[in-house]
Amino acid sequence: MKLSPNGFLLMQKICGRNFNRAGNLSLNFHIITNNLNLGMGHYRANSTDSYKFNVKSDNIKVGDLVYKKWYSFEADILMPDGSKFQLRPKGFWDSKVELTDGSITLLEIKMGWKGIVIKTYFDQQEKHYLLKLKGLLGDKFILIDDSNQELMRAKTDFKWRTLNYEYSIETTESFDHLGYRNLLLLALLHSMNYYMTLISSAS
Repeated sequence: MKLSPNGFLLMQKICGRNFNRAGNLSLNFHIITNNLNLGMGHYRANSTDSYKFNVKSDNIKVGDLVYKKWYSFEADILMPDGSKFQLRPKGFWDSKVELTDGSITLLEIKMGWKGIVIKTYFDQQEKHYLLKLKGLLGDKFILIDDSNQELMRAKTDFKWRTLNYEYSIETTESFDHLGYRNLLLLALLHSMNYYMTLISSAS
């Protein structure tokens, strides 16, 4: 199945510039996943200051999450290839955050009774995920899909120097095989910051 021009541009931004127009979806999926580790992925999200987080895996840059101002829900995601995506609050009391590529909505983040509900619209398919806070100290997150399969877990570490949270993140093989995993991971980082900010403001 061939991609439409808009679909090609979107997948090129999400997956990297080595996504080429000549191949079909199955061929390019092989290119994307060919270098994946079969075990769990390990990531570290560090805050360089109160406005910017960088995410790395094995010292390889995954992307940056850059906030407009301290304690803001408005941020940009910057990918290593120069692609830029927008995270913008929507609704009454900023009850929802949308990830967009220009006018295209790729993902929605919304607080629910059981945690943060995440809807994605990649590849023209709607998928649902739930990000939940776990642990006796409330310092761990897990991500599950709609079949209750765990895809990611993260541990928070508060840094007094920057007054910000940093995260140690592990992902499963299922997560690492997602073609849009890097962009989703940065959106999840924003979701965790969103959750911790809401908890802090309510206390």
